[in-house]
Amino acid sequence: MKYNQLGNTGLFVSQLCLGTMTFGGDGGFKFMGGLDQPTANAMMARVFDAGINFLDTSNNYSYGQSESMIGQGLRDIGVKRSDVIIATKCYQRVGPGPNEIGASRAHIMDAVSGSLERLGTDHVDLYQIHSNDAVTPLDETLRALDDLVSSGMVRYIGVSNWQAWKMMKANGIAASRGWCRPECVQAYYSIAGRDIEREIAPFLEDQKVGLLVWSPLAGGLLTGKFGRDGSGPEGARRAVFDSPRVDRERAYACVDAMRPMAEARGCSIAAIALAWLLSRSMVTSVIVGARTIEQLDDNLSCTAIELAAQELATLDEASALPAEYPGWFIDRQTPERRPAPFVPGGSKT
Repeated sequence: MKYNQLGNTGLFVSQLCLGTMTFGGDGGFKFMGGLDQPTANAMMARVFDAGINFLDTSNNYSYGQSESMIGQGLRDIGVKRSDVIIATKCYQRVGPGPNEIGASRAHIMDAVSGSLERLGTDHVDLYQIHSNDAVTPLDETLRALDDLVSSGMVRYIGVSNWQAWKMMKANGIAASRGWCRPECVQAYYSIAGRDIEREIAPFLEDQKVGLLVWSPLAGGLLTGKFGRDGSGPEGARRAVFDSPRVDRERAYACVDAMRPMAEARGCSIAAIALAWLLSRSMVTSVIVGARTIEQLDDNLSCTAIELAAQELATLDEASALPAEYPGWFIDRQTPERRPAPFVPGGSKT
């Protein structure tokens, strides 16, 4: 297992993270997995044995049941708190009241207290705003998060599903006020969904912000178990919850390209899709979730796969995004102004 620096911090997280949306089933989440406590414990024990030190959850996953099961599981397994990085989130609706949603100071403070109680800990390692709040002023959200870090209840902060411009604005506000900045973004990214490469990826590289990937298998489409005719495993999550949005023809083209690579290695197509993500330099950690230990073991196998340069080129070609403005214009007009590698002696090549 490899470990990567989280954003511009001194914290290192495993290249795979166990996503726990499958834990529990309250509040309509049973279709995600509905795992009971013994199964959740077995999964946590398995990933810790594999070297994973990173767990991701949210206060709305099964209406808090996922957090409670993590807390109970860590006690049952006997894992030392300092050996595990716990990430949770707030924003999504957790009750009927007008303030039981969003990124206001009021909701953030209420939400973090509830999360700490359910997790059975005095701090969250990474606290993330789960979505984009178009109502709450950004400085209100950032001030509340900075106060949580100052209090010791939270150690690092992040965001999820935000636009590049808003993350850049957040960095500017944080720098001007002397507040903690978001050190990572949790975003959808897969070989079949490379949209973040347009604006978000350049922001991440420029600002040294980490990337946590959710839905790396595009909701199951990249397992190779779904056909162009709409066929697929009975009861599969994709059949119940058709998300994230994917250009299906591009996804099927990616599966076709990955299939011979998987067959040559005797591994699953899903493992190839995960290995492709691990090859991307901007990826800090890939969040994997599973319903069974067998699925989890298959996901873990991706860390042993090294894709050759020609294989990566084949996959990049199959998954390439269509050109959009202003990207195509910049590529056409400014080839001479792109950074070139430095050559000793003062010349450029």
